[in-house]
Amino acid sequence: MQKWDPDQYAQHARFVSDLGGPVVDLLDPQPGERVLDLGCGDGALTDRLVSAGCEVVAVDSSPEQVWAALERGLDARVEDASTLSVDGLFDAVFSNAALHWIKDPQPVIVNVWNALRPGGRFVAEFGGAGCVATIREALAVELSERGVDAKHLDPWYFPTTEDYGARLESQGFRVDSNILFPRPTPLPSDVRIWLEIFAQPYLNSVVEPDRMSLIEAVRTRLEPQLRHAKGAWVVDYVRLRVAATRP
Repeated sequence: MQKWDPDQYAQHARFVSDLGGPVVDLLDPQPGERVLDLGCGDGALTDRLVSAGCEVVAVDSSPEQVWAALERGLDARVEDASTLSVDGLFDAVFSNAALHWIKDPQPVIVNVWNALRPGGRFVAEFGGAGCVATIREALAVELSERGVDAKHLDPWYFPTTEDYGARLESQGFRVDSNILFPRPTPLPSDVRIWLEIFAQPYLNSVVEPDRMSLIEAVRTRLEPQLRHAKGAWVVDYVRLRVAATRP
């Protein structure tokens, strides 16, 4: 299971929301619009939507992150995007860095469709094909040496533009833009902490006393590829950014 610590996330993973500004710009939120923020985390980007004059309902499956969003004064609710139940229709559904955590995208796409009024728009960015491939490979190799098959642990859905675009169109969406791009991302701290925050499904496959040795082995394997000469760690993120409209 993946659990989130809002304080740890704010200290070591704030880059996730900091780099979400272009997705907000793509949404182009307008005063008075009703917006659903799907996978809001602690609400850092939700704040931007509220500041733009939108009426925002923010949902996340993590009670801890929702509590952090509530402390910001936001309308935040514990909801799973796969089983979403919200009242009324929205002018827009917005999502940043959340949808790759849901292995089956189809129920989410259906729920987004159902949440939108005709003419409503869906704007999202999340991990795309090739995202954190170096880290996933290192984890797979180290776990294999410990007798663990990592392919059953991978928590992420990283689609191609073709895959995700076809799914949206099959639901009835008009796809307005759909791009996949590399975004090498400097970390504010050591890759050990990135693994502790984001790779829990892999780490939890070994008993707790062995997790630190697994992290150190993965770090050693990654260092020649992801650590720059000046010491900074830069992770090989790839993002899929999509905008679609419900006709």
